[in-house]
Amino acid sequence: MREKTHDTRWMVCVALMAAIVIVLANTPLGMIQLPIIKATTVHIPVIIGAILLGPFAGGVLGAVFGICSVISNTMAPTLLSFAFSPFMSTTGFPGVAKALWISIGCRILIGVAAGWLWRLCLHFHWNQTICLPIVGFAGSMVNTITVMGSIYLFFAREYAQAQDVGLTAVWGLIMGTITASGIPEAVASAVLVLALGKVLLKFMKRSLI
Repeated sequence: MREKTHDTRWMVCVALMAAIVIVLANTPLGMIQLPIIKATTVHIPVIIGAILLGPFAGGVLGAVFGICSVISNTMAPTLLSFAFSPFMSTTGFPGVAKALWISIGCRILIGVAAGWLWRLCLHFHWNQTICLPIVGFAGSMVNTITVMGSIYLFFAREYAQAQDVGLTAVWGLIMGTITASGIPEAVASAVLVLALGKVLLKFMKRSLI
């Protein structure tokens, strides 16, 4: 009975975090205005969910994030939606598979990587105040690097056409995006995961007593 109660609590917590992901993905709350760019916050509940509930829950939340990305890029397409929506593919089934990997697969990796990194921190008994921002930063960079890296590997030609640049300029643009957008997002993620994570970890610890 106790195990069933814990399973139910786990599912409720995952559902709650998934709802937060959906809200952030579909409202301006999913973006933080920085001095130069806007940083996304949608991956933060994925990372926090992975810390609180484990890598599997993180993967589930990452999948929810990815599905929201597919829907957003299908319903309100942009120049780069071909890389995120299988319905915007111009290269047939291979393009569909690549878009699904970028939009959903890469986002699943956020939660899985964050969850296992947190478990590694617990295994070595590292201080939470140190571990939380590290996991937040790393989880965010997993998102940026896997997404932008996959775009470079799978859609370099299409990306060049969308940006109206030569194919040789794509690598520089990808690295520029990782530097100008990915790093500020990761720093914001580190700060928010630290602030929210400490409170939520204490709350969960008390609720399990």
